[in-house]
Amino acid sequence: MKTKCPKCKGRGSVVVDYKECDACGGTGYEDDAFDVGNHFKGVNNKAKAKFDLGGDEDIPCEACNGKGQVEVFDDCPHCHGTGQVNVCRDCGKLIDEKYDVCRDCEEKRKVEKMKHDEYVARENQVRNVYILDSLCQMRDIDKDKLYKGKITRIERYGAFVTLNNNVWGLMRGDVSEYKVGDDIIVFITAIKSREGKIDLAPAYVDKYKLIKLTKSIPRTLIGDLEKKKGKVVRIDGEVQQIQQTSGPTIFIINDESGTTEIAAFDKAGERSYPEIEVGDAVQVIGEVNEHGGKTQIESSSMTKLSPEQTAKLLALIDDALNKRAEPDDVDFLVKSDVLNRLKPKMREAAQKIRRAILDGRTILLRHHNDADGICSGVAMEKAIIPLIEHVNPSNDAQYYYFKRSPSKAPFYELEDVVKDLSFALEDQERHGQKLPLIVLLDNGSTEEDIVALMQAKIYDIEVVVIDHHSPGELITKDERGGEIYGATVAVDEYVDTHVNPYLVGGDSQLTAGALATEVAHIINPAVKDVIKHLPAVAALGDRAECGEVYQYLEIANEKGFSKEHLAKIAECVDFEAYFLRFMNGRGIMDTILAVDNIDKHDKMIDALYKEYQKRIDAQLKAALPNIEKTQFENGIYFNIIDVEKYAHKFTFPAPGKTCGFVHDKIINDLGEDKPIVTLGHGPDFGVFRATDAVNEQYGFNVNDIVSVLAERVPSAGIDGGGHECAGSIKYIEGLGEDVLAELVEEIKNMSKN
Repeated sequence: MKTKCPKCKGRGSVVVDYKECDACGGTGYEDDAFDVGNHFKGVNNKAKAKFDLGGDEDIPCEACNGKGQVEVFDDCPHCHGTGQVNVCRDCGKLIDEKYDVCRDCEEKRKVEKMKHDEYVARENQVRNVYILDSLCQMRDIDKDKLYKGKITRIERYGAFVTLNNNVWGLMRGDVSEYKVGDDIIVFITAIKSREGKIDLAPAYVDKYKLIKLTKSIPRTLIGDLEKKKGKVVRIDGEVQQIQQTSGPTIFIINDESGTTEIAAFDKAGERSYPEIEVGDAVQVIGEVNEHGGKTQIESSSMTKLSPEQTAKLLALIDDALNKRAEPDDVDFLVKSDVLNRLKPKMREAAQKIRRAILDGRTILLRHHNDADGICSGVAMEKAIIPLIEHVNPSNDAQYYYFKRSPSKAPFYELEDVVKDLSFALEDQERHGQKLPLIVLLDNGSTEEDIVALMQAKIYDIEVVVIDHHSPGELITKDERGGEIYGATVAVDEYVDTHVNPYLVGGDSQLTAGALATEVAHIINPAVKDVIKHLPAVAALGDRAECGEVYQYLEIANEKGFSKEHLAKIAECVDFEAYFLRFMNGRGIMDTILAVDNIDKHDKMIDALYKEYQKRIDAQLKAALPNIEKTQFENGIYFNIIDVEKYAHKFTFPAPGKTCGFVHDKIINDLGEDKPIVTLGHGPDFGVFRATDAVNEQYGFNVNDIVSVLAERVPSAGIDGGGHECAGSIKYIEGLGEDVLAELVEEIKNMSKN
C-alpha cells in the first residue's frame, strides 16, 4: 500500500550538501548596496521594504536569505525520488515494493483464513449466532462462538463492529464491501484483554439461528428479591399472567419461592416481548426496585428457556409449589365420624385451592343463593383472599384472582357455566390470565349439574365440589364396618375433587356451610376465629339437625351468639339475598354474618329482621286461607297451594320460601312427628317441603319423585331435584295439570316401609 515517504515527506529529494551562494559571493548581502569606501552608493528601496530595514542597515541576499550558502539536493534514497514508499496494509510496516503485507501479517492472515475455512467447511450446519443483551460485557464473550453485530465505523485499516453498548471490536483488512449500519456475523480472532480490545473477522454462514445471550450472572430466587433492591439480578420462572398497560407490559412470573412483577417497556402501550406467552419458562435479567409499595423488576432482557431447561425448571417449580400448597394438619372444629372419613377429600380440596392460588389461577367460587350457600362462600372467601394478597404482588390481586357468585338454583346451571366460561376466556384473551379453578359450594353433586360440568371440562378447567345434596346412587361401594370407602357417583367423572357426606355414609344434615367452613379452616387456619360461627348459621338456615349441628351451636354460643340470634342472622341472609340476586354483596353479607363491620351488625339485623317479619306475615295472610289440605288413606298429610294465584309475586318471599313458611305453619298445627308433604306450585313449577317422618316412614325423596314423573309424563320436559325432603320440579306449562295429577297419585300410593 502506497503512502508518503517519511524521510522526504513526499518531496522525492533530500539535502546532501551546501555551496557558496553565487548571487552574493558568500557575503550574504546585495553587492550594489555599498561603494568602495564602504559608504552608501545608493539604496534599493524595494529591498529595504522587503526586509523591513532601516536606512543604515545592509540588504540581505535574496538568493540565500543572508546565509551566504545554498542547499544541494539529490534523490531520496528511501523512495528513489518518487516521494512514496510501500507499507503493509495491515500494520503499516515498511516493506518491499513487491509485497502487499508484511510477513507477520501474512502469517496472521493465514491463521484467520484457516479459521474461516473451518467455518466454511461447516457451512451446511445450522450454527448458533448470539446476540448480546445490553448487560453483557467483555468477560461474557467466548472465542468459540459466533456473534451478530453492527458496523459503526469504517477506517482505512478496518471496520469497527459493535456487539452491544459495552462490547466492540476491530475487523481488520479490506472492508470496502461494507458500510456503516450493516449487520454482520463475526467470530473473535483475539481477545487482547478482558477489559480492552478484541479483534474480529467476518463469519460466512448461510444457515444459523439467533440466540439472545444474557449476562452470565447467578440465579436469584423471587423470595430473595427484597434483599437485592437496586441491584441487577437474574430470575428463572414461569409466566403466570401478562397485562398490557398504557405504559409498560407487566409480566407476572413465579418460581419455586414466590411471585413477582416484571415491568418491560419498549413504547407506551406497546406489547414488549410479543414472543413470550402465558405458561412459558423464561429467564429475566433486570434491576430490582419498588413500585406501589411492591417489589418489581425492570427488565433488561427476557428470553425463553430451552426445552430441556424448561422441563427441569417446571418440574422444580411443580414440586416446590406442591409442598407449599400442602395444608397444615389442623383439627376439625367439632368431633365427627363423618368429617373424619371425609378428611382426605377435604384436605385434597384445600390443597387444590391453595395450589391454584400459588399458580396464579383465579378462584371462581359458585354457591347456592341461600343462607347455607352464602355461609359456605363467605367462609371460603375469608380464607382465600388473604393468601391471594400474600402471594401476588398486585395491590388489586383479589379482584383479579377471586370471584364469588351466587346461583339461584341449587345446582350448577347452564346459565351459570356460560357466564363463567365467557368471562374466563375473555380474561385469558384480554389480560393473559390462566383459566380458573371452579369451586362449587352447596351445589355440584347431582345429575342436574352434569351438563354444566361437562361444558367446563371441555376447556380442561379444574373443578372442586363441596356439597351436601344427595348425589344419587353410589356407583361403587366397599363397606367396612359400616363405613363406605371408594364410593363414586355420576358427577365424579367431571369433578376433580368431590366432598360430600353421602360418599362416606353421611347425609344432608351436615350442611355445605359446615363442610366449607372446615375446608376454609384447613386452607387458612388463621381465620378460624372469624368464621367458626358460620356452620351454626348455615345449619339453622337449612333446618339441619345432627350431632355436629349441636356442637357448632355451642361454638357460636361461646363466641356470644345465641341460637335465636343465629336464626335471625340466617333469615336476614335469605332476605337480603333475594334483593342482591346475582350480586355477592360482599360488604353487606359480611356485616350480617358478623365476619366484618362488627359494630354495625346488631343494627343491621334489627332493621332487616323487622322488615323480614312484616313481609312474611303479609304473604302468609294471603296464602294460608287458600291451602288445600288432604290426608290420604296411607296416612300422609298432603297440602297444596297455587303460589302463582294466592301469594304476592315479585317480592320477598319467593315461591320456594313461601312454600317453606306455609309448611312450617302446618307443622306447628299438626305436629313435627306427622308425615306432612306441602307443595307450592305455579303454571310450570312446583316446590316441595316434607317432614323427616315422611322420608323415614315412606321413603319420600324429591329426587326419586322427579325421576318417576319424568318417565310417566315424558312430553312434559320434567327436570328438578334437591334434598330428600326439600326440592323443586320444573315442567311445561301446558302439561302442568297432568304432572300435578301424577304427582298426587305418586304420593297417595306411597306405602309405609
